[in-house]
Amino acid sequence: MRCTTLALCVLAAPAFADHDATDHAQASDKLHEIAHFFEEAQVISGPSIVDCTLSGGAQTECFSITVKAEPKAYTPGPWCPTSITDGADKGGIWLQDGKVNDVDGAFVANLSAFYKDGDWQMYDAETGKIRVTDSKSACEAAARPDVDPEYQNYCVQCLPEYMEEGASVTYVIPLEPQAAEGSAPTNMTGSGVAYNGIRLDGPAPVDAILGAKTIAPFDDCGGHVNIHVGYHYHAATDCLTGLQASEEASNEPAQIGIAMDGYGIFKNLMADGTAPEGLDMCGGHEVEGLGYHYHAGEAGSNAILGCMTAQAGCVSEDPDAVCDASARPARP
Repeated sequence: MRCTTLALCVLAAPAFADHDATDHAQASDKLHEIAHFFEEAQVISGPSIVDCTLSGGAQTECFSITVKAEPKAYTPGPWCPTSITDGADKGGIWLQDGKVNDVDGAFVANLSAFYKDGDWQMYDAETGKIRVTDSKSACEAAARPDVDPEYQNYCVQCLPEYMEEGASVTYVIPLEPQAAEGSAPTNMTGSGVAYNGIRLDGPAPVDAILGAKTIAPFDDCGGHVNIHVGYHYHAATDCLTGLQASEEASNEPAQIGIAMDGYGIFKNLMADGTAPEGLDMCGGHEVEGLGYHYHAGEAGSNAILGCMTAQAGCVSEDPDAVCDASARPARP
């Protein structure tokens, strides 16, 4: 099979059991495909082949790639408007009940009605100024599950410049998906990594955010900043153009990422604008010429993937860490 999309090309060859000339040639070909897929990423090191232990205990070979969590194609933001008179160009988006809402000044001013709760008051009634986390310390206090009471009723944003210089994220993903006993959620490892090197995360913890009377908007590309993993996506929008699918499946849309279990992640809709058919609960299906792969959820769903069907690899802030996903490390 001739394939032009990374994940399925990667899956076409067997895992390497021996290190003879054939195996080295296969490894070289795979690394070339992986490197091509991540040409739009800010790659610090890799890709390289490493041994890994996956979430279900399978010991296999993975590719490892270390990236900087900043897109090349655009500057992330904005997120929070600063006044209730600001238009949509001054803020990002917020996801609620499957819909994408513009976070403009009017949206912030209307939060008490939007959530039917009079305790929402995120702006100064006299000046119209919106309370925004405007420093790294404020970001750290507000962008956590137990929000500091001082920052309740704040629009929470963390800026890329709050990240430590040289901060990176390392992804270790199986070259060939390994069967799992059942599907697994994406809240620990995230869904995967996009072709531009940005994390495709699991669902945003909306209940915890709203419980503190805060919102943490995403920019129009579906991303925001966490000071541990940097800029990352909670929604797959049209910003992710991806790499076009293979000729064997002409109606498949572009591939936008690789899941943490090694399967490809494609855009939400087919190339002709129709919805993909036969998706399982994780958002995956099998297509002749491409095999099994996922389609990203709708932008408003707060679920790039519903779950993963195979064993997941690792994501870490430490590029030298050995991947043992069965050990269940703390979520970065």
